[in-house]
Amino acid sequence: MSLCYTLAMNLKKTLCVIFISLLSIPTLLAVMGLLLVVFSDIQAIPRRLVLQIFLGIITLMVLLSMALTHWVNNVVFSRIRDLNDAMHNIADGNFDYVLTPNECDGEIKELYASYEDMRLRLKDQRDDKVNNEQENRELISNITHDLKTPITSIKGYVEGIMDGVADTEEKKERYIKTIYSKTIELDRLINELTYYQGIDSNRIPYHFHRINVADFFSDCVEEVGLDLESKNIKLNYTNLLHHDTRIIADPEQLKKVINNIIGNSEKYMDKAEGEIEIRLLDEVDSVRVEIEDNGKGIASKDLAKIFERFYRTDASRNSSQGGSGIGLSIAKKIIEDHGGYIWATSKEGEGTCMHFVIRKYVDNKEETGGESNE
Repeated sequence: MSLCYTLAMNLKKTLCVIFISLLSIPTLLAVMGLLLVVFSDIQAIPRRLVLQIFLGIITLMVLLSMALTHWVNNVVFSRIRDLNDAMHNIADGNFDYVLTPNECDGEIKELYASYEDMRLRLKDQRDDKVNNEQENRELISNITHDLKTPITSIKGYVEGIMDGVADTEEKKERYIKTIYSKTIELDRLINELTYYQGIDSNRIPYHFHRINVADFFSDCVEEVGLDLESKNIKLNYTNLLHHDTRIIADPEQLKKVINNIIGNSEKYMDKAEGEIEIRLLDEVDSVRVEIEDNGKGIASKDLAKIFERFYRTDASRNSSQGGSGIGLSIAKKIIEDHGGYIWATSKEGEGTCMHFVIRKYVDNKEETGGESNE
């Protein structure tokens, strides 16, 4: 608003200078002619010559007025008309109407630049709105599908018990256990959706601490190792970091990243003897974590999309494996909120490796070489 006001005031000053010049130059010439007549020998100057002088001054005033009017119309008012047409296009929702400055300069050029900046901002806002609406439609569709699957299963088993299909105690117990597992799946899905909504809208606070990387991952490996062992999956752990390497992180959220990645590897493990390896690597000023499995791998066409919400590599979106499709998107959001980045490499039939990088914590004393007491 202040920029537009400044440009308008500058334009007003320019027009004032133009019209003052339009009046002052011919007036100056007329005064010069009058002085010539007054201070000269009037008898020596023919009346015809005096008349020609005044006619010349009047003609010059008319020509100068026409020239200045033409200049003002072409340089100022035509540009303002173009700007007015552009604003009408903006009002009609056409954000692709571009104003090119051409040979404009001064305030008009700045006004064109301000319009272009406004147009691009409005276009970005419109595109973001369209993308958000599309994502919301996909979100509703995905949630509907993922909630419907366990609910349909629960309904079928309950009807089986009510209709007497489960006519033995053993069959009833199996039906009830299946219903219970489906309700757990449903509860987990709702919790993941709630968590993702919270973290995506920045409503879940982070509690950052300075943590020792080796100690943290040793605890994580011990925690998940027993669970994986019971599922016939071997967990290997390699730490190539200095024992005192530290990072600034939220331990709970970082643990969720590791659990989501390992849980994803576990769900898509297709080998009788599964293996998952966690490696900690030194990247000079950062820590790189690699979590690799020997599962079925991911096709190259799907690799770039696995961090999208609700994306699954199977086109049927079969949730029988218990995946909501948002585990990796949650991991990506958490790592990015820690100032890091995450990516994946994979070979079909051989396995997948998830990589993420987080900057090391460096004490100011370490940067300056420490304090000497000697």
